Amino acid sequence: MCKKILSFFVVILFLTSCGHEFNQVYKSQDHNFKYEYAKECYASGKYDQAVALLQELVTIQKGTDNGEECLYMLAMANFYSYDYEVAAEGFRKYYKTYPKGVYAEMASFYVGESLYWSTPEPRLDQSQTVAAITAYQEYLDIFPEAQMKEKAHQRLFDLQDKLVKKELYSAELYYNLGTYFGNCLMGGSNFQACIITAQNALRDYPYTDHREDFALLVMKSKFSLAEQSVEEKRVERYRDAEDECYGFINEYPDSKERKLAEKYIATCKKHTKNVQD
Repeated sequence: MCKKILSFFVVILFLTSCGHEFNQVYKSQDHNFKYEYAKECYASGKYDQAVALLQELVTIQKGTDNGEECLYMLAMANFYSYDYEVAAEGFRKYYKTYPKGVYAEMASFYVGESLYWSTPEPRLDQSQTVAAITAYQEYLDIFPEAQMKEKAHQRLFDLQDKLVKKELYSAELYYNLGTYFGNCLMGGSNFQACIITAQNALRDYPYTDHREDFALLVMKSKFSLAEQSVEEKRVERYRDAEDECYGFINEYPDSKERKLAEKYIATCKKHTKNVQD
């Protein structure tokens, strides 16, 4: 028990002494010493302390031999402190200031990387995701043989998939809202909105792994739209739904939803049979 208490006080004393040392350095007017200490903090993973020192030093060191390294290190320290938006701005500033600098390629990459880690989950606004895609594409355009080329490509695939899922969730939401008209103040219906959203996604992301999911939503929405149509539009919409079902079966013959498509076709034929005859 005594040993545990002693160990606790040793740790507290150590942390207090470390804090005291940092405060002394922070208040020091010896900028070179402060810069070296900031580098030690960064190297040892004390990123918050490194940021605190480098934020002051980045202006003081501007135009000196340490200016370039100071600016890049500050951006990296913010990145490792999970302050991604601030880091992205830091890397942009570095690249703008030193486009031919030692760290120019990595700074360009880390603009995208910072934005990548700050993107929200797919249901939320994806403007940050679009910004990250743009940053990675610029990186690959400027540095076509870049050392982080493979990782940048993988990030682009991941980000694009997030945009696809955003569209999928939107289409699913419209379909699930069904006949609710409270959000259709400008006319139309949720089923029509689902069809448009899903078809646009299929056009914009032709190689997505979610093609069948979008196609299924289009098929189900067209059938549901026919079901709740007014009399003068019903036959036309059942024919459209029937065509969509056949198209779904042709494209996805082994789909687990094939029976649903066949069920829809049978129902559609009942409504179009008399007209055809």
